[in-house]
Amino acid sequence: MVTLLTERAEHGPAVERLVDAAFGEARWHKTCQRLRDGQKPIAALSLVALDGEALVGTVRLWAVKAGRRRALLLGPLAVDGRARDRGIGTALIEEALRRADAAGEDIVLLVGDAPYYGRFGFLAEAAKGLWLPGPVERDRFLVRSLRASAANDAATGPVLPAAA
Repeated sequence: MVTLLTERAEHGPAVERLVDAAFGEARWHKTCQRLRDGQKPIAALSLVALDGEALVGTVRLWAVKAGRRRALLLGPLAVDGRARDRGIGTALIEEALRRADAAGEDIVLLVGDAPYYGRFGFLAEAAKGLWLPGPVERDRFLVRSLRASAANDAATGPVLPAAA
């Protein structure tokens, strides 16, 4: 049985191994990594999936600025290859979005597969007024509004680390 938990410090090494296995060396060169460098994920919104004692999934949310607005950056999402097709990624995303909404957050950004993330309400059209600090395929830059007011007040401008 898979259990979702808030990520704790002791999960860190296993999370890094899982993300390395999922994305390899290329993960360090992605545009989204520029937004995460030197930052810490939001502890209350970052999750792990445990199958017994084994860490089989992870998702993290990071504080960023989208134009002049606070936003969250989702990612990386990773699921152990031996645990795929069990709904773990879906459960991690849904729980992360539920927690972000409960925390009063407005919008969540990510770079990922539009057909996969579209089922969670992420849209490329919602990102049209934003730009990232590096190259990205525009159809993979997606935004999900957690509140109707956020959808009506679209963010525009550069996406930067929250500390910038």
